[in-house]
Amino acid sequence: LGEAIFLFEAKSDQPRVTTLPYDFGAPIHDRLALPPNLHIIGTMNSSDRSIAIMDVAIRRRFAFVKLWPQVAVVEAMAAPLMQKAFQDLLSIFVEHASDEAFRLLPGHAYFLEADPDKAVQALQTGVAPLLEEYLEQGYVVGFAEQLRAYLQWIESL
Repeated sequence: LGEAIFLFEAKSDQPRVTTLPYDFGAPIHDRLALPPNLHIIGTMNSSDRSIAIMDVAIRRRFAFVKLWPQVAVVEAMAAPLMQKAFQDLLSIFVEHASDEAFRLLPGHAYFLEADPDKAVQALQTGVAPLLEEYLEQGYVVGFAEQLRAYLQWIESL
């Protein structure tokens, strides 16, 4: 993995090739290379601290763009229940979360279920466990009461 990460260094004037510690046979042998026209676009949940060790090695080799959940996407694609759930949770975070806790706002992908018959399950098996984890870990102490009320609403569906 170290050799592969090394190839992502932002040195555009140098070829992205490294020698591996072992010969893996044809076609790779002992050289690993990335073509100059390779562009990697990925996503990362920066609030997930379980990746903190790798995070440092990766962060210095990539550009980061913060992308916030998009209300318009949920409004255009999701069932009415999911739209309400997203708006309600967004309101809780906007009104009560600190800047640091605001980064924990679940993204709009959690709320894109379009089938009304599957919306409740999506909330109960996707959103609720995530918020329960935030509560258990103490990440949302400043607005735990509001999140518990939101979770009770999900349970009542």
